[in-house]
Amino acid sequence: MSQAVTRSAVAGSAGLLASLDPLLREWLPRQRWFAGKGRPVTGFSLVAATELLPPNGKLGLYHLLVRAHQPLAPVQGTVPHPGDCYQLLIGVREALPPRLAPALIGHVHEGPFAGRTVYDALYDPRPAEVILEALRTRARIGVLRFERRDEIRADLVPRVVTAEQSNSSVVYGDTFILKLLRRVLPGTNPDLELPLALAREGCPRVPPPTAWILAEPDDGAEDSYVLGVLQPFVQGASDGWELALRELAKGEDFSAEARALGRATAEVHTALARALPTVTLAHLQLQSLVDGMTERLEAAAQAVPALRPYAPGLHSAFEALADLAAEGHTWTAQRIHGDLHLGQCLRSASGEWSLIDFEGEPAKPLAERRMAQPVVRDVAGMLRSFDYAAHSAGGPPAEEWAAACRAAYCSGYAEVSGHDPRTDPVLLRAYETDKAIYEVLYEARHRPDWLPVPLAAVRRLSGTGPA
Repeated sequence: MSQAVTRSAVAGSAGLLASLDPLLREWLPRQRWFAGKGRPVTGFSLVAATELLPPNGKLGLYHLLVRAHQPLAPVQGTVPHPGDCYQLLIGVREALPPRLAPALIGHVHEGPFAGRTVYDALYDPRPAEVILEALRTRARIGVLRFERRDEIRADLVPRVVTAEQSNSSVVYGDTFILKLLRRVLPGTNPDLELPLALAREGCPRVPPPTAWILAEPDDGAEDSYVLGVLQPFVQGASDGWELALRELAKGEDFSAEARALGRATAEVHTALARALPTVTLAHLQLQSLVDGMTERLEAAAQAVPALRPYAPGLHSAFEALADLAAEGHTWTAQRIHGDLHLGQCLRSASGEWSLIDFEGEPAKPLAERRMAQPVVRDVAGMLRSFDYAAHSAGGPPAEEWAAACRAAYCSGYAEVSGHDPRTDPVLLRAYETDKAIYEVLYEARHRPDWLPVPLAAVRRLSGTGPA
């Protein structure tokens, strides 16, 4: 590795952050992956700064872990936290070429970068090459550790993936895809943990991690931060959501694909149950689970008036589950995907389905995302996703299409697992209800025009609409 890449000490880190502060306050909240939207950024603190390319050349490159401080929404009983930590890859140039205009952060007026331009370096091929080279050579650079399981070629051309949400991705020569987590936390991240466990089981439905990036900053945290994961790129793959919408728009039946996706989901669940411990949920555990669902319903009904007429019927879904638990019924819980929907699935050119993005719901704590849960939670997420697709193609909702997909998915799941989720209707209804309530709250806050989609499910699940 070149001398430039092995540099790590960042002189004047405090001055560096101070000079970037006014630019980051404007730029960071505009990013799709910024988690604190709607609250002002009051300041930043530096968790770690690592120099990857020195600034005295044409291009400087810095890896920053920055904590953004924001006022917390006043919620009774919450404990203030120090702010979300974000991973930034900052490029430094005299001026940006036009091709990098979308990556502009701003022009620095003071501090070590005074008179220069800083930008999101992931959009620039050279910094992306530096990251891949560090992974290829298992580099140790400052607090950063680059690990790999398999060989990586050195001549792969990078390109940034622009259609991202909560993270950022770079594809290297149609061979690998690097997912860089933007909001990072110390601890075992399921986005690395679960694919590694599935790789050890030989499960072909999840691309195995080739390499990953960790950080071990001196910030008092006992655990490393997982910063990114490099996996094989599934060439010619179709995103499950886009594929479903295309087929629906053409009036094509999607039930065969839904059945195959059900089989793939069951294969992943079966492999996870072999790889990691399972637990039995008895009365006390189920009551705690039901209490959580009930609290989410009450909070959502308070926030979204349109939900209130259905609240009693929705409560009955959770009460029925609590009654079964009180009668002595038990359920098995295990590690699951945690945020499964059509957009988390890829169909290869040969027709095989893969599941991706095992991070779970990013807003939830890592410990909660790593808890064992009934597999029906993943199933419910996918069933809701078919419902969303049926309402998203334009025109009247394709209710029959969604019903066929939902049935086919459950049948495919049963073919592999030996258990059809529909044979446990109380548990399935409770998890679908919990998911629909979450959707109502999300749409009311972020996409009010979409609110009728989960409300239609709420009517059905509450017993006041068509079954």
